[in-house]
Amino acid sequence: MPEKRPQNASNPWAQYGRYSFLAFLLPASAAVGYVLGSLLDRTFGTRFLYIVFLILGIAAGFIEMVREMLKNQGGQDE
Repeated sequence: MPEKRPQNASNPWAQYGRYSFLAFLLPASAAVGYVLGSLLDRTFGTRFLYIVFLILGIAAGFIEMVREMLKNQGGQDE
């Protein structure tokens, strides 16, 4: 039976793979919030929903970033 290799946490390429998506997390969540808000503004004929959803997207990005950092540091396992 082939043995499984343990994941090496000190491997720089493994760390790069784990943390590289954090660079895209906050801009992507902000962009999704803005797009959803803009679509809802067009649908309902309002002018403020894009700001509300942009703020919600930024908050969601920060929350997910903090969760991922804590999980990778061994603070929380979810």
